[in-house]
Amino acid sequence: MRFPPSFLDEIRNRVPVSAVVGRRVQLKKQGRELAGLSPFTKEKTPSFFVNDDKRFYHCFSSGKHGDIFTFLMEVEGLSFPEAVERLAGEAGLTMPKSDPQADAREKKRAGLYDIMEMAAKLFEDWLEGDEGGVARAYLDRRGLSPQTWRDFRIGYAPRDRRTLKQHLAAEGITTEQMAEAGLIITGDDIAVPFDRFRDRVMFPITDARGRVVAFGGRALQSDQPAKYLNSPETPLFHKGEMLFNLARARKAAHDSRIVYVVEGYMDVIAMSDGGFSNTVAPLGTALTEAQLGLLWRMADEPVLCFDGDAAGLRAAWRAAEIALPHLKPGKSLRFALLPEGQDPDDVLRNQGREALANVLGATRSLVDVVWAQAVESQPHDTPERRAALEARLGGLVRTVGDETVRRHYGQDIARRTADLFGGGNRAAGRAAGWGERRGAFARGRGGPGANPGRAAAVGASDSLKRSALVTGARDMPRRETVMMLTLVNHPALIADVAEELCEIALSHPELERLRAALVDAAAEGIGEYAGAADQDVARRQAVFALRESLGGRGLAALLERIDSQSIARTDWFAGAEAADADAESGLKHTMALHRKINTLHRNLEIAQADFERDICEANEARVFAIKAELEKAEGTEALVQGFGAHSGRPVRNF
Repeated sequence: MRFPPSFLDEIRNRVPVSAVVGRRVQLKKQGRELAGLSPFTKEKTPSFFVNDDKRFYHCFSSGKHGDIFTFLMEVEGLSFPEAVERLAGEAGLTMPKSDPQADAREKKRAGLYDIMEMAAKLFEDWLEGDEGGVARAYLDRRGLSPQTWRDFRIGYAPRDRRTLKQHLAAEGITTEQMAEAGLIITGDDIAVPFDRFRDRVMFPITDARGRVVAFGGRALQSDQPAKYLNSPETPLFHKGEMLFNLARARKAAHDSRIVYVVEGYMDVIAMSDGGFSNTVAPLGTALTEAQLGLLWRMADEPVLCFDGDAAGLRAAWRAAEIALPHLKPGKSLRFALLPEGQDPDDVLRNQGREALANVLGATRSLVDVVWAQAVESQPHDTPERRAALEARLGGLVRTVGDETVRRHYGQDIARRTADLFGGGNRAAGRAAGWGERRGAFARGRGGPGANPGRAAAVGASDSLKRSALVTGARDMPRRETVMMLTLVNHPALIADVAEELCEIALSHPELERLRAALVDAAAEGIGEYAGAADQDVARRQAVFALRESLGGRGLAALLERIDSQSIARTDWFAGAEAADADAESGLKHTMALHRKINTLHRNLEIAQADFERDICEANEARVFAIKAELEKAEGTEALVQGFGAHSGRPVRNF
């Protein structure tokens, strides 16, 4: 019986060589390989080696070399079909039936590889030709040399709707084959099929053997519905089971024993150009279990690199949740957070390779992420809340699949919990090790017990201590800053908007701390002055008292920062000279606008994802409609009758 190569590959993916050989040979770790006495000859010094990453064994004493199938055939005398059947059972796979249809499907897959290779070569040629001028200019701006284009086989898809289709058709490729390869768009409502990728820089996606199976396209014009567009799921391409740059990164990862995981194609290419060729990326999705398995074949502790903002921290936590049930002795994850708002390319170009190496070297362990998410996501300032935290931590520990690893996780978490509850807040600095992160892992408002940590408490490197991961020293969003400054200068408004204030989304962790402190201060009556005979004097006294209280909560430096930021002309109501009535009107409008724009951004992400799954006119129109609404909303100002009159300003409706 002839087995489909894809079926044999799947068995190899699921069953490590060491698991099969280990039943016959006692193996011990030796560098990146496992060593033992040869099962084929009598020897006293181990000369038999197993490499799970490369999926083979090699016996120096006998010269035998092979994979899991040949090993069973050698040591047990099984035929090839018998070895396949046994290992398929171990892998949990059903044996394929020998039928003409299966053979036809396998031939079709082989034909699709040829079609994808043809498309990749066409894209490469178009990048180098007259049509690719804009694409070459984009790559040049990103600092990529022509040699890098060729190393990664970067290409260009022309603007015309049918260029690729016509070229492939001239080579005898049918419309049905192009559609199955994910290269064109077809449908009952589409009279003439057209190219999926148009006017985009093209990044070939390869499988573990280096064969092109899909593409990612980066739009060159801002009016495109999706900035990045991947191939759809095809018989060759399942994006949750592949990693970008896997084939190229495997040897470098094997040699260095490290693999870095970044967020996108350009990040991978920039890292590789900068000397970190052991870098891969998921394909537009959160890390999956299948991708985690691929990573663990390359390194025991893959390093996941994320942006150091709230979104990056949420991505880190999602990866941690996926990994916990699959942890094994020695198999885990580590996390490196880049300075907020920067990707690896930014760090390399602006600060150099050494700066990036410092960031990548200042990694945190998986247990740190688990601990930080639990501790920072909710307050623990009462017995009930501490009990809830313990229950949550216990639940996380119980998700660890391996009994030994689970026991050690339980011991580590128990020690941290004892330090946290028994020693005040001195252990909270170990919670994340990534600076003051109240609310960055989750949006809940912390109580007095949720004291944020500092990098110094965990021995972080100097570069990490100075980075935005710790200091929060990045530009704070204008609307968020205006809202907080308005409340600091007009304390009487805090109680009126407290409920809405707690629910509004803030992207900057320092402003989240300030929000929590403002609500706490209002609850304690700090800043009240309603009913005072002289409102101006009372307000100045209240502002002074509130700022003193905030300074006592460790926010003096933050207040200096937001005071020093230049406020736009239209945001004058945030200043201390504005009347409370005008400040209230401006604040409520700003909060409403902030909610609207955040909602539009979320809707845009959903619409772009829908467009990528189903490229049709309706989904494209929806993306453009949301973009237009966003552009309109970003320039909207308050529409309030008589706005400014209470502050003695010229009355205007704007």
